Amino acid sequence: MKLTLLAPLAALAAGSALFAVASPAAADGHMEAAAPALAEVLAHERRDGDRARDEYRNPAETLAFFGVEPTMTVAEFSPGGGWYTRVLAPYLMPAGQYIAFNTDSDRGTYRSRAAEARAKGWTESFKSSVATAMEVEADKVMAFEIDEMPETAAGTVDRVLIFRSMHGLNIGNNADDVLKAARTMLKDDGMVGVVQHRAPDGASYDDYGARQRGYMRKADVIAIFEANGFELAGESEVNANPADPANWENGVWTLPPVLATGEDDARRSEYLAIGESDRMTLLFKKAD
Repeated sequence: MKLTLLAPLAALAAGSALFAVASPAAADGHMEAAAPALAEVLAHERRDGDRARDEYRNPAETLAFFGVEPTMTVAEFSPGGGWYTRVLAPYLMPAGQYIAFNTDSDRGTYRSRAAEARAKGWTESFKSSVATAMEVEADKVMAFEIDEMPETAAGTVDRVLIFRSMHGLNIGNNADDVLKAARTMLKDDGMVGVVQHRAPDGASYDDYGARQRGYMRKADVIAIFEANGFELAGESEVNANPADPANWENGVWTLPPVLATGEDDARRSEYLAIGESDRMTLLFKKAD
């Protein structure tokens, strides 16, 4: 893993899809207080449908770079289908705290009333699905939209994690609001970890900023954070994929896991061979 340290150290899905298999309860019906080993969490049967993605998403190495420990309070932005939630919640909830947060659904635009209802019901459905999987009461799960952040959350979070969502925040003009909320939640020494599809070297903003292709230029991601009171603390190549030219006409969704061009695309085998996108992995701290 190439690692450069500069200083010390998203689409909403129905909540029921987050966990395919509930984790077993402890003998007394409650989660044990002992922190689990990450390897144990990654090997659990609840992740049987997720594990094929580990090759590209490198959860153990990514969380190690972000400095995530099982006793920490960690907030995940926009869990979506819950791929990382199925790692983070079981890893953190026994001895630490897992938090999920999202944008203000009242500010969204929706293609249908059903989509709007799903978005506006996200908090309750998410909490219910995680509670069922972790065999705890729903009120033990903290999830909220940024406009409803509990006052008790301020200054309590060790890490905020944003996985493959910065492009959506950028194009939807939500990045400032989300990073303001993240800064409020974080402890003074708290940090934000970002994994984001990376635009090619020399890419223009017109192609990879103003236009939604899923990829972003690293300089633009850093500039957004700097404008919101953060500075780059470190970067890693753990999620790099040099086989991805990152120049697809249909954007990052051309590649797995979406494969947006369909089964009849003559280049489908090429996309599968490339795998998931080339990604930057960045760590930010509060600026002085």
